[in-house]
Amino acid sequence: MSKRGGFPGGMGGFGGMNINQLMKEAKKMQADLTKTQEELAVKEFDATTGGGAVTVKVNGAKEVKEIKIKKDAVDPEDVEMLEDLILSCVNEALRKVDTAQNAEMGKFNIPGFM
Repeated sequence: MSKRGGFPGGMGGFGGMNINQLMKEAKKMQADLTKTQEELAVKEFDATTGGGAVTVKVNGAKEVKEIKIKKDAVDPEDVEMLEDLILSCVNEALRKVDTAQNAEMGKFNIPGFM
């Protein structure tokens, strides 16, 4: 311990890093994180099921933007199959968003963040 009652290494164990520098780095990281989140929100992700029978487009904010269904996929005698195709397609598109978010946010290396 130093004579003045502080911590060894100065600045309470920050390895000699100036607290102002630490705050500056945190603000930059926050700005970068916000920018990345905004860029991801406007990206579009597509998924297709049933050999192209159903196509879904979502954005990075997980909003469904478009659903396309081929006419030959519509069988009034088998509505359940079409429902399953739509559900599967939407879930796949949302998984793509999650994968992209995890990849982009992972570069920030914030413990407990993702």
